[in-house]
Amino acid sequence: MGGTIARLVNQGHDVVLVDMTDGEPTPFGDPETRQAEATRAAEILGVRRVQIGLQNRFVEHTIEARHKVAGVIREHQADVLFAPFPEDAHPDHRAVTRIVEDARFDAKLTKIDLPGDPIYPRWLFHYYCTHLRIIPSPSFLMDISPYVSQKRDAITAYASQFVIPEKNRRVVEWIESSGHYFGSRIGVDAAEPFFAREPLGLTGLDEIAGLSGT
Repeated sequence: MGGTIARLVNQGHDVVLVDMTDGEPTPFGDPETRQAEATRAAEILGVRRVQIGLQNRFVEHTIEARHKVAGVIREHQADVLFAPFPEDAHPDHRAVTRIVEDARFDAKLTKIDLPGDPIYPRWLFHYYCTHLRIIPSPSFLMDISPYVSQKRDAITAYASQFVIPEKNRRVVEWIESSGHYFGSRIGVDAAEPFFAREPLGLTGLDEIAGLSGT
């Protein structure tokens, strides 16, 4: 959802990326390299990063993990949360989604040892980052047409993941192709899909992308 992140930042939103793990071990990386890559990607997108410190490949849905994320939500008074789509072959991704979903609830609790003031984020949306070969059926699509190159730069900032391993270079192409496909569904150059469990409300039709197109 790098294009959406770039769009939200451009619109003046205070966007915080939460690194659940340091991403290691990987075949071509190390903690220092991954840290530098993540920092560079965040700079390209214009966002801040917060690190939770869970163990990559061993992420578990625990009270401790929930409260770490809830603390971040409260400290930043987050109004909107984004988490991975819940159907996934990657155990870490599934665990992270459950952690974030429950942290949303924990963040509103009173008389609990968490930093910041209680808050219940109004929205939780899921982005599609899944290892299953499924076709997304999104609730809405975000127009990212002006931010395609910025998104690509943020992805390739992770050189140890998407540049050095030759087989992974195609992932960048797949992501761009997906963006153009979803863009075609709403009459724009590129878009990113999102899933919402709760209904979105409209006050009119004027702002719907591609409404006047064919």
